[in-house]
Amino acid sequence: MPEGHTIHRLARDHTRLLGGRALHVTSPQGRASAAAQAVDGRVLDAVDAHGKHLLYRFAGVEGAVHVHLGLFGRFVTRRKAPIPQPRATTRLRLVPAEDPDALAVDLSGATASELLDPAQEDALLARLGPDPLRRDGDPDAFAANLARRRIPIGAALLDQAVVAGIGNVYRAEVLHACRVDPYTPAREVPADTVRALWDTTVAMLREGVRLNRIVTTPPELAPAGKPRSRLRRDERVVVYRRSACLACGGPVTREELAMRTLFWCPACQRG
Repeated sequence: MPEGHTIHRLARDHTRLLGGRALHVTSPQGRASAAAQAVDGRVLDAVDAHGKHLLYRFAGVEGAVHVHLGLFGRFVTRRKAPIPQPRATTRLRLVPAEDPDALAVDLSGATASELLDPAQEDALLARLGPDPLRRDGDPDAFAANLARRRIPIGAALLDQAVVAGIGNVYRAEVLHACRVDPYTPAREVPADTVRALWDTTVAMLREGVRLNRIVTTPPELAPAGKPRSRLRRDERVVVYRRSACLACGGPVTREELAMRTLFWCPACQRG
């Protein structure tokens, strides 16, 4: 499932490509026809990211088109003329109304692609914890959410009501970077470590947005002189899906936690 950096990068890219333009919006598959019809021909005012959720705001339309990619959703941007016809599986297609042959953004496989009214939007956002990539992301709210939970910190970080946008890769990498045992009860994590978890998440997610990929390896562990944008997959992470920890060389443990495979290094994180 795409993590928060992907969602924020999509919001930024779609704002740049489509923002301020009247769009022709269709649902070739048919499952998002109501949303498409409600915004077809309207100007896209903004694209907001909240954790793993995207909200497309159109002029003169109350509420927003909500997209959640889930496990299988993805956007494809088509810019090579002639623009091909959408596939039968295309949930939404967005094209500039004034120049439909210049660009198309296609969505397929998403868990959600629907028009939310303001009350539904408020309810959605109320279920989410603070987003480390947003300007209104609140580290104190993150700390308060953890303080109310007995579950392991490794499970709490995947709870979108605790913090919005962290997925399985960032869970593993943030916990390792802060040397936190993933089985520590969330409410027992010291306050200074909680702040370190937040700050590390912010830094890693921002790097992910900038590079458009997850790269969590600290500079001192990366190949000397190699640009971070060109690191191989196994060079981009310290413990996730690795057999040996990149930091200490010890074995990486794989265990199920919160219905996802947890990757962690007992030598580094338990001492």
